[in-house]
Amino acid sequence: MAAIHGMDRNIGLDLILHTPGGDLAATESLIEYLWTMFPGPDIRVIIPQMAMSGGTLLALASKEIIMGAHSSIGPVDPQFGEVSAANVVTEFERAKQDIVADPNLAGLWGPILQRYGPTLLTVSEHAVKWADDIAKHLLTNGMFKDLDETERQARIEKVIGQLGRPAESKSHNRHIGIGLATEIGLMTVSLEDHQDLQDAVLSLHHAFMISMPASLTVKIVQNHKGVTVLDSNVANTID
Repeated sequence: MAAIHGMDRNIGLDLILHTPGGDLAATESLIEYLWTMFPGPDIRVIIPQMAMSGGTLLALASKEIIMGAHSSIGPVDPQFGEVSAANVVTEFERAKQDIVADPNLAGLWGPILQRYGPTLLTVSEHAVKWADDIAKHLLTNGMFKDLDETERQARIEKVIGQLGRPAESKSHNRHIGIGLATEIGLMTVSLEDHQDLQDAVLSLHHAFMISMPASLTVKIVQNHKGVTVLDSNVANTID
């Protein structure tokens, strides 16, 4: 809010995004705010290196994603620590099918299922549906809104299938480049096709990547007017 305050919101937003991701609720809240400030959405997301997980959902909230050959997005399936909510649902279903088919397998599955706490399956199912609903809403009312209904639904299913299902993505930390992002139907633009923009974006990105470790800064939000909000890792500060 501090970075957007005072900006000319009639000319849209170019959001240069570099993030490993974060909480699903926080991501949804950020997107709702950005869509309120830049309706349309009149937003382009530029990824100089990576926008993973929640960062990928932020990218899906744009009208187009500008990526270089070195840029990555990633899967958006919700995580509990290092455990995929979608994999929890799949594993419970597999256990049920195996035990129904052969009750003797209950002894094999028992120790595995005992590791899961109460309500984990329900919470996992809710998390998967929540992430799916967010992605569908963003693509339906944003990036794919001008497509005809058949094409729109086909693209949405392909995007969610690739980004929201571990069976397809294989790993939550998988880096998906512009080639596959384009192949699954996302509106992408090659950063290399705009050399002046590429030089400016990468120069800015390199400046941040060099300065952040030296200053113990872990997060920066900054606009083109120099308004800056940052968080520092003060716990590691040396007197």
